[in-house]
Amino acid sequence: MIPLATEPIQRLSRRPPERRWLIEDLWAEEAVGIVGGEPKCGKSFLALQVAVAVASGTACLGRFPAARPGRVLLYAAEDPPHLVRERVEGICRLAGAAFESLDLHLLTRESLRIDLPDEQSALGATIEGHHPTLLVLDPFVRLHRADENASSEISPILAALRALQRKHALAILVVHHAKKAAQHLRAGQALRGSSDFHAWGDSNLYLRRERERLTLSVEHRAHPPIGELGLTLRHDERGTGLVIDDRHPATDTAPTTTPGARITDALERATRPLSHSELRAAAKLRTQIFCQHLSALIERGKVVKTTRGYRARTNDCAA
Repeated sequence: MIPLATEPIQRLSRRPPERRWLIEDLWAEEAVGIVGGEPKCGKSFLALQVAVAVASGTACLGRFPAARPGRVLLYAAEDPPHLVRERVEGICRLAGAAFESLDLHLLTRESLRIDLPDEQSALGATIEGHHPTLLVLDPFVRLHRADENASSEISPILAALRALQRKHALAILVVHHAKKAAQHLRAGQALRGSSDFHAWGDSNLYLRRERERLTLSVEHRAHPPIGELGLTLRHDERGTGLVIDDRHPATDTAPTTTPGARITDALERATRPLSHSELRAAAKLRTQIFCQHLSALIERGKVVKTTRGYRARTNDCAA
């Protein structure tokens, strides 16, 4: 019997801070995960906007920079190609992205069954031929014939996607429905079917609609969460897509910017370095979230700790 390979923990490589995000604060690099929500709440638009941000190098939702732009493969099972093109063109106009040079490729086959080994192999061969940074599959329900409530049937499908992610070092985003009338449940618990869906994701985005209010919540396996964001679907001459609506925050106390942005904004407004307590008060964040994001900003070189306090890094700022 051949023993399993091991490696001393000290010899494992570190991932540099700049390689930890695909889209900063929104989707981790090489993460698998879910864009979830009830029907007609903008899941496909959000997935397309993530795809356009990565394929063009523009900011997703106008606020979250694409940290690692690259090629995107998209399978849109429920929409005809002409509608996908129309939506992507509108999103590009809204994002200020050049549609003609967009590195986004649509899988055009009529059906894709990722619960079948031959189909998994075909998808793997396509990935190997295109070397994408991101694969988007929309929606999960059209990609299999398994019982979504049975962990024994769903787990092998999700494991196959995880295997593709690890083999080809790419991120995978899967659009999935939430249960109807599940507003009382936590976002991850509201996903339809097996709890394996929630457990599988490294980065998950959840959309909820309450009357006319649309909210986005974000969770990560290895990064601190950001506060809920209020969104609205814009459709005008500038383009079509979801945009952050700061006039109508998700809740009365929810931040309308990311915790990291709240910290850097507070430092940029300050006329002197701020102490730990002064900065936390100015950013209006809970202690745990504040400490997590402040440490990440220092590690990424965006905030400098000096003997007088914290300050934002500038071109002439000494560490």
